[in-house]
Amino acid sequence: MTDRGKPLYMIGVVAQMLNVHPQTLRFYEKKGLVRPSRTVGRTRMYSAEDVEELSRLLRLTRDLGVNLAGIEIILKMRRRMLEMQKQIEDLVSYLRENGSEVTDQAARAPREALVRAAAGQLKPVDLF
Repeated sequence: MTDRGKPLYMIGVVAQMLNVHPQTLRFYEKKGLVRPSRTVGRTRMYSAEDVEELSRLLRLTRDLGVNLAGIEIILKMRRRMLEMQKQIEDLVSYLRENGSEVTDQAARAPREALVRAAAGQLKPVDLF
């Protein structure tokens, strides 16, 4: 299985795949909507994840008529949701690994045990 974050495609290939002009991809990068990696010679290289993100972006503009400001907000919210999902998965994993310890503590002080377990796992979220 290949790494989905590994840069694979140059800008011309991605433009053909998505049926857009390469300048459109440059514009989206300039606006911060996509962040392709760069080679030593500064050539843009897009990963499969980048192509999916661009495809999502194009669906929002073409099919749903969302403007770039709206897309920026939607993409930020999606990234935050993915970060929060990872935090939740990490917390659940932590609770599963240390379940007996947390259960013993919960019998003594239910609220305090859960708060202490979660405190090291959760990070503040800046929405905008």
